[in-house]
Amino acid sequence: MANSERILIVDDDEALRESLGLLLAAEGYDAILADGADQALEQLEAAPVDLVLCDLRMPGMDGMELLPQIVRKVPGATVLMMSAYGSADLAIEAMKAGAYDYLAKPFQPSEVLLALRKARERESLRRANALLQRDVDRVVGERPIVAASPAMIEVLELIERAAEFKATVLLTGESGTGKEVLARAIHAQSGRREDAFVAVNCGAIPENLLESELFGHAKGAFTGADRARRGLFVEASGGSLFLDEIGELPVALQVKLLRVLQEEEVRPVGETKARPVDVRVIAATSRDLGQEIAEGRFREDLYYRLNVVHVHVPALRERREDIPLLVDHFVMRAQSRLGKNLRGVADDALGRLRDYAWPGNVRELENVIERAAILAQSDRITLAELPGNVVNGEAASASPEPGELSLKRARRRFEAELILKALEATGGNRTHAARLLEISHRALLYKIKEYGLRERGA
Repeated sequence: MANSERILIVDDDEALRESLGLLLAAEGYDAILADGADQALEQLEAAPVDLVLCDLRMPGMDGMELLPQIVRKVPGATVLMMSAYGSADLAIEAMKAGAYDYLAKPFQPSEVLLALRKARERESLRRANALLQRDVDRVVGERPIVAASPAMIEVLELIERAAEFKATVLLTGESGTGKEVLARAIHAQSGRREDAFVAVNCGAIPENLLESELFGHAKGAFTGADRARRGLFVEASGGSLFLDEIGELPVALQVKLLRVLQEEEVRPVGETKARPVDVRVIAATSRDLGQEIAEGRFREDLYYRLNVVHVHVPALRERREDIPLLVDHFVMRAQSRLGKNLRGVADDALGRLRDYAWPGNVRELENVIERAAILAQSDRITLAELPGNVVNGEAASASPEPGELSLKRARRRFEAELILKALEATGGNRTHAARLLEISHRALLYKIKEYGLRERGA
């Protein structure tokens, strides 16, 4: 295997040091040997390295004292510590100080090669993510999109091309795939970025209030309208209006929305005069609008008006290459929000996260990582902190009964379970739970009432 990576092996045991050097040279590494900390530092002064295998117990300066100097001198290097006298506490201490992993002596050659392979894979993913993140941050503005898979790169390229035009965009895909994040990215790349981005979930507002929410109302237009309201179209004028779950919009309002899109003016409830609006509309749905049209629940003319640029967002199980990057991203976010020292996810736990089917997509993954971060007792998330269904892969293998094939009922059950998990993770704090779920506080209260939920333990 051709491999140009330089690896520094630091160990006072000459036989082990030489045998590791021969093993890794045979694998294509450029192996450099050092019998202790002083020689290791000399080697690092002479030339940088990509990887370091370092013994913990050595005469003079030991591995724990040497480790911070390695991290400072070669901040991009991956360090694996070795010791025959180790313990779990010592391993955790080494990783907190900057080591990637810990190998307990004696070990088999295959264990060393596996540890190095995993370290290289993780570092490769991190580097790819850093490059992508740099580009994506520049493109999407306020919220980064973590993506390396061809499917998502294609999505990002499409929204970048569409952003500069006023044409409506229809985002389709399963719930939790990140459609609102992409809508915000379109706005952030457009010439409207300095004006408002206004989002509304068409399925979270009662039908009798939705019309005035969208188009506004005059004072006294109906019982309780004690003052005039501008409406979201007017609030978004000059900017972008994101209509999430457009498939939930009642048919009567679909007619009025179509008129607004065609005429570029709105007439508030209770008023006779329309007012012009300059709004870029981005819509999203997790429903099959073709089926909705066939069954008479969605207007075909509105569909074509919305579907000028169609962007389908793939499910997370269809872009598994992104899972390790997303995991790292959410771990960093959780670390910042919770104030905990988290270095990442254990390899076996990451394997289960990659294999799980993720019916709730990116939103479910984020919630799982947030929950695991709260429960984590060390600086790495382990299998013990992951939910049982993720560890056991239940979503990947579950086969519904014929009577349980209703997507609508399944979605309601799944949303209800996610809401309960979010409330549990936040100790019943509904404001924080709404943030975890990426919905408004009002939408959360509406769904709690709609699903008749009682918090666990209440």
